[in-house]
Formats: sequence, structure tokens, C-alpha cells
Amino acid sequence: MKRLGYTRYVSQGGDWGARVSESLAHLGPTGLLGIHMNLLLTVPPEIVKATGAGDPTPASFLPDEKLVYEQRKMRTIGYFIEQASRPQTIGFSLSETPIGLAAWLLDHDPHSCEQMTNAINGHPDGGLTLDAILDNITLYWLTNTGTSAARLYWEEARLVIEGQVSVPAAFTVFPGETYQAPRSWVEKAFPNLIYFHVVGKGGHFAGWEQPQLLVEELRASFKSLR
Repeated sequence: MKRLGYTRYVSQGGDWGARVSESLAHLGPTGLLGIHMNLLLTVPPEIVKATGAGDPTPASFLPDEKLVYEQRKMRTIGYFIEQASRPQTIGFSLSETPIGLAAWLLDHDPHSCEQMTNAINGHPDGGLTLDAILDNITLYWLTNTGTSAARLYWEEARLVIEGQVSVPAAFTVFPGETYQAPRSWVEKAFPNLIYFHVVGKGGHFAGWEQPQLLVEELRASFKSLR
């Protein structure tokens, strides 16, 4: 950012971008005013442990916490397990055949599969159109980055993040996200939370599906920092 001539800037991320934004906040470079995310990756450790063990929902939880707890407990995704444990194995298919790459990207997750299928059948969700999906697959294929993208999950599984973020943070919950993080969990990861909002539409690919809505959320999030 310094080389580009920016002295004041913010960072936004969903999916892996959420981890990038969070990592930036941990580094705290000069000029970073704040971060905005639409996916919570740093879930409270006691929640991770409890859902992994299949423990019942704590009676003390608020309704939104109970809902998300059950969502996470039921969420066993094959692609995540494969990429977090054997990314190079699936990488042969991702690098060898465009059909294998397309199939993995289109059908690796129940939520994204539904959105992709709707777009392919002529019912796009905002900017998530058939052409946009094909462009995305083509970008992976031409750059041969399917395997390295999968390996990111292996690296994440071995990542240890310590300390809390002091940089101002903002968070938007989209109803179609893989799980809707409750404010109480977000505040544990980002105690300097300056903005939290639940919107009425959009999902995991928020920037793809609802770009205008995401921009409006960013403007509202960082209004106090301008």
C-alpha cells in the first residue's frame, strides 16, 4: 500500500479474505485504519472444542448462539477434510483435467453448489452468473492454482493465532453464509468492534452476489474512521 501511495486504508474480506484481513490487523501496519469481514474464522476455542466433541448446546446460550452452535456441529464437509489433510492428492485432479477442476469447484460444498446450480440454470444470484462462474474456473485453470488453493486449508489447519486484534473491526452477517456468526462470538475475537449488522440477502460469496450491498456495508462500517 505504501508503494502505491496510500497512507490510510482499510481491508475487507470474506472467505479466505477474512483471514487475510485478520492477519493484517494482527500485524497492525502503519496506515491500516480498520478491517471489515463477512465470515468469522476465529471462533472461540471453547466452541471449536465443544462442537468437535459433539457436546450438547449449552443451556446458557442466547437463541442466536444456539442456532449457530447447531449449524457448526452439523457441518461436516468432505472437501474441507480432504484439502486440510491431503491437498496434494486432490491436486492431481485439479491440475490434470478442467472437468475435474470444474466439478470440484461447483460441487465441493452444499451451499455453494446450490448457488452455482441456480446460476447455471439461468437464475443468477446478483453477480453470481454463469459467465462469472466460468471466468472463475478458467482463472484457476490458466494459472494452475487449484492445488495451491487447496493446500491453503492444510496450512490453515496448522496455523496458531495468538493475541487479540486492537485495530477497529466491523462485521456484516449475510443470511446465506455457511453460518451466521453471533455478535458475542465476533466481539470475543475483535474486542474493538465498531460496527455489526445483519443484512437481509446475500450469502458466502457476498462480493459476487450482492456487490452494491457490500459496498453500502463498507461505507457504513468505516464512516467513523474517515
